Amino acid sequence: MYAIFLTGTAGAGKSLLTSILKTWYSDKGATTIAVNLDPGAFSLPYTPDVDVKDHIDLPSIMDSYQLGPNGALIFASDMISTRLPEIQEQVDTLNPDYAIFDTPGQVELFAYRQSGPYFIEKFVCDAKCSIFLFDSTLVSNAINYVSIALLAASLKMRLNVPQIAALSKRDIVGDHWKKLLEWSSDSLKLEEALFEEKRCTEYVLSSNILRNLVKSDFYYELIPFSSITQDGILDLSAMLSRILSGGEEASN
Repeated sequence: MYAIFLTGTAGAGKSLLTSILKTWYSDKGATTIAVNLDPGAFSLPYTPDVDVKDHIDLPSIMDSYQLGPNGALIFASDMISTRLPEIQEQVDTLNPDYAIFDTPGQVELFAYRQSGPYFIEKFVCDAKCSIFLFDSTLVSNAINYVSIALLAASLKMRLNVPQIAALSKRDIVGDHWKKLLEWSSDSLKLEEALFEEKRCTEYVLSSNILRNLVKSDFYYELIPFSSITQDGILDLSAMLSRILSGGEEASN
């Protein structure tokens, strides 16, 4: 069994990509399940095969502990690791080739508290990786791009699994996604764009962050895809295959 964890900022398209990847692998003959790890997700574009909400009830947490929505989400996210044995058992019973994990929309609740990294470390499978989604609408300017690239590097350190960088919503930004792809493959082009934005204080900080990301090998070339047209999904699945199984697709 291979485990794929989808991460990224809120609204980047994690749930939609979960649905697409599940269908993609299933159509190729692989047994595939979708696992929802977001206790606050009440509307999803797929039907979870395993759902953390079956084990963590957000309204009950709010009532029992007199918490508001944000406090309850923090409490619920901290509980995810305590439900690992039940979720592991459910996944093992289904015995899939691929388990695709849709992580909480608030990435900081999953990645920067102890529960998320612990869950990923302790979940038992043959191989695992994460996909970090660069939302093309957020990284449309150079300074934002560097900020999200730094976030991606931070998640790589926190989750400690191989990471793929994917550019979501390529269909929304017109041809500008090609410029974003150019930045991801040539950091000097991105540094030029930083300078052209003429924000002196931000330029010094952003350019230093960028150079250190490149120097530390934490700067990733993006795989652009569209959840609407599904352009790029083949490239994304090929990268997943190389990381998880050395190029071999899992199938029954």
